[in-house]
Amino acid sequence: MGAVVLLLLVAVAIWWINRAESTAVPSDPVDSAQLDSLGVAPAGPMSGYSRDRFSHWAGTGDSCDTREIVLQRQGAQVQRDAECRAVSGKWTSPYDGVVMTKAADVDIDHVVPLAEAWRSGAARWTDEQRKQFANDLSNPQLFAVTAASNRSKGDKDAAEWKPPVKGYWCTYAKNYVTVKAHYKLTVDTKEREGLAEMLATC
Repeated sequence: MGAVVLLLLVAVAIWWINRAESTAVPSDPVDSAQLDSLGVAPAGPMSGYSRDRFSHWAGTGDSCDTREIVLQRQGAQVQRDAECRAVSGKWTSPYDGVVMTKAADVDIDHVVPLAEAWRSGAARWTDEQRKQFANDLSNPQLFAVTAASNRSKGDKDAAEWKPPVKGYWCTYAKNYVTVKAHYKLTVDTKEREGLAEMLATC
């Protein structure tokens, strides 16, 4: 009888291990491959840079602009007035986890900062291309965040700044790499290392 029980226990253990392996979330090599695909180059000069070269926030119709669309898309229970301005709602900043209930307290962050884009390739773009980048709603580039986190980030790249919430590093790095890859922007060596460090938390 003891041998039978032992065999049953072994069978259950094997079944459990196989089940765990079959339901485990596989590692995603795509993100590392995408990071590896980015060109590596020293950061370019800031000569000629101005935020005005990246026209934002652009109108999107119905009196709305890009900022208001982001507030609507990333907020909860957002109410807008006749001019498309958010008058109430709730926004959770992914960078520091702070909840905001006043639209005036919300900043819209460019995951890849405008100045960083300039240093890594955007200096050669047309003004229309820079406008598209600054108002991009189709890539993970624009996020509603606290003014404090946005100010602390400034125009720093992924080597110089990481979200205070470490649990968001994976998502932040994925978004950052996706945007840089889409726009064929380069990364410098330290920036690449910073992204690899964050992707390692995925």
